Amino acid sequence: MQQFSNVEIAEIKSRIDQIQEMLGSGAGGQVPVVSQPDRIDAPVPGLIEQLNFSLQMRRTRKSHFGSNQLTGPTWDMLLDLMLAKTNDRELSASDLATGAGVPLSSGLRMIALLEHLDLAERFIDERDRRRSIVRLTDNGVDSMTRYFEKMGHAWNSRRRLAM
Repeated sequence: MQQFSNVEIAEIKSRIDQIQEMLGSGAGGQVPVVSQPDRIDAPVPGLIEQLNFSLQMRRTRKSHFGSNQLTGPTWDMLLDLMLAKTNDRELSASDLATGAGVPLSSGLRMIALLEHLDLAERFIDERDRRRSIVRLTDNGVDSMTRYFEKMGHAWNSRRRLAM
């Protein structure tokens, strides 16, 4: 996967900040004019392909898992759980909430959703009974593996087309 330079990341962040300001200011339906120095005269190499691939990933995730709810922090939790499974590590509910950047109460609701979807399960930590350990279920591991196989095939197809 192509990596962005720090300059490119700063430009993208600046654009996002401008969009957030525009949306947050309630510009009365008028779009503020962006001054010429803020324009990107030459497109960032591969940016359009990366944006299209990001959209494809989101759409594939929605159709693969059949849920609109696997976005943002909940998706981050699934990624953390898959990474933990791959590295033979355990994560607590509070680890997941912290990693997803949400309060523990919100994290527990997200974990409950993952349990409801049969993607994750909670266990009491035998070493510290105050902690809950969260793991992917067999279905969760299988679903994540199949999703990333699809994404790997899609990414490789794009790379072959670009050559």
